[in-house]
Amino acid sequence: MEPFSLPEPGFSAEESSSVPQKKHRVLVGVTGSVAALKLPLLVDELLKIPGLEVKVVTTERAKHFYNAQEIPVTLYSDADEWQLWKGRSDPVLHIELRRWADLMLVAPLDANTLAKLANGICDNLLTCVIRAWDLSKPLLFCPAMNTAMWEHPITAQQVEQLKGFGYTEIPCVVKKLVCGDEGRGAMAEVWTIVESVKRILEEGDLPTQS
Repeated sequence: MEPFSLPEPGFSAEESSSVPQKKHRVLVGVTGSVAALKLPLLVDELLKIPGLEVKVVTTERAKHFYNAQEIPVTLYSDADEWQLWKGRSDPVLHIELRRWADLMLVAPLDANTLAKLANGICDNLLTCVIRAWDLSKPLLFCPAMNTAMWEHPITAQQVEQLKGFGYTEIPCVVKKLVCGDEGRGAMAEVWTIVESVKRILEEGDLPTQS
């Protein structure tokens, strides 16, 4: 059962009565890296995992890189947080989402949001969810940025800070980037990310949703 009820702001999935009841819930966070272009493919591949329900939290800048019409699950953004909450008795969306999810996946995690998370800044819906995250649940992050940004000394410090919180890095890879540079900084391949999620769902002691 859903822990909260509100109008779906995005494009809902799993509406057919023939769809099996979901067993696990994954919340995907997407930030303003060009790798956000892969969000539709990532969601499609995650939905192929049996017994999985997916929702997405997006930053405003990430919206530049994908078409929301191609996202077949509920998509939340900053405006939804404020539309939901009108008074003291109303649910707080970032808290409801952290309760709803069994696992969180941030893909891609851009340099700006990486810096925010490492320093505890929570100025949008996505960073608020992560700041409130239940550390007994897995959180996976997939860095993605220009090679020059990746090689800046502060990046390694910030990645280690997130790992120190208990989050799991899915390392970036070397390839030719959209900007034309070639080097490390590209988000891990979608199949690598999905396999990491599968492995945690299979091996981890996650609660089963009824």
